[in-house]
Amino acid sequence: MLTSTHLLRRRRFLPLFVTQLFNAFNDNLYKTTMVLFVVYAVYNDESTEASFSGLASALFILPFFILSALAGQLADMRDKAKIIRVVKACEIGLMVIGATGLYMAWQGILVHAVAIPLLLLALFLTGVQSTFLGPIKYAILPQHLKKEEVLAGTGLVEAGTYIAILAGTILAGPLAVDHTGWAAIGIIVTACIGYLVSRQVPPAPPLGKVEQLDWHILRASAKLVRDTMHNAEVYYAILAISFFWTIGAVLFIQFPPLAKNTIMASPEVASLFLVVFSVGVAIGSVAVNALLKGRVSARFAPVSVIAMGLFVVAFYIVAKMWEADQPASLLGVSEFIAWPMATVLLLCLLGISVAGGMFVVPLYAFLTTRVSPDTASRTIAANNIVNSGAMVAGSLIAMALSAAGVPITEQVLLCAAMCLFSAWLAKRLIAAENAAAELAAAAGA
Repeated sequence: MLTSTHLLRRRRFLPLFVTQLFNAFNDNLYKTTMVLFVVYAVYNDESTEASFSGLASALFILPFFILSALAGQLADMRDKAKIIRVVKACEIGLMVIGATGLYMAWQGILVHAVAIPLLLLALFLTGVQSTFLGPIKYAILPQHLKKEEVLAGTGLVEAGTYIAILAGTILAGPLAVDHTGWAAIGIIVTACIGYLVSRQVPPAPPLGKVEQLDWHILRASAKLVRDTMHNAEVYYAILAISFFWTIGAVLFIQFPPLAKNTIMASPEVASLFLVVFSVGVAIGSVAVNALLKGRVSARFAPVSVIAMGLFVVAFYIVAKMWEADQPASLLGVSEFIAWPMATVLLLCLLGISVAGGMFVVPLYAFLTTRVSPDTASRTIAANNIVNSGAMVAGSLIAMALSAAGVPITEQVLLCAAMCLFSAWLAKRLIAAENAAAELAAAAGA
């Protein structure tokens, strides 16, 4: 914790941390406001609502699959700080598009013909922005931090991200239906502030040989993943992270329609669910750093993801019990808290997210500490390609299950099953970690 406090007082870390904070806040203020508004104010059918939520998630994730190879090359071949500033400047324009769509939908102007397409376009562009920032926010850490500070820095970035998600999600609930115009103004203002802060990030020039960029997206993506996966520790870390975010994608698709149609919760309560999830991941991120004492290791990963699966099953059981004694109308926050089993439901969500944070944070540290610094951005980009492919597949499965008439509550069990496979991958990662440690010890002897 002393290392974390120390980092927050240093320019080599603080501007990047704050820039990422504003970026995550703005992404989630926009995305959550948009999804909640459409689910609660436009559509009135569980299957349609789940399909829209799935489409929104897929559109946000798709750029990671398409553009991560180019993003990784740029981050390793160009100054990372300059890329951050360019991307943050572009964010102002894309948030103007999103704000226009929000305002039109709020006022009932060409909602289906223009407003919703604008909302989805801005969401896709937000995904493009995050694709180019993603490799940098982790890969820049070994360049600016000492080796023993990297895990603490990764944990702070992860925890900060979820605190920002928390703030954006809290605001989105009350703004989603009745005060959407304020959300439209807020996302533009936040984009401008984020750009100004990004100008303080210290230079981070390329560390290795500057190679020519490969603009052939498919070839570059295949080569990037192939070149990265030869390291067993990185290979299993990427696969485990991919399954974690697939679980997260499916859960986030299910949350809004499940909150509205099963829990009978208002937008504010739906926002509260996402808040609890974000707080839990932040707690898990900090807790695992304390348990590992700065060492990059996956030894807590299997038990963490199994605990996550058990909490998912508990959440499913509580949701089924809730369904049997369902409220007659949408509950506000105070009414929800007073409802029987509400505390248990929130504790299940908190357990899912704390265990998830403890599982995933050390795995990201593997990606930047088990490769040479000059290829760290491309390693993160390869991870993003595999992650996004898995998340898009998860989104499509969730949409297909909704289209086939499978109730949202039953779909929750899919996440529990995926946790078991993630635990197996984590066990394989620990075996690879131990083998690498033995090899290094033998070489040292």
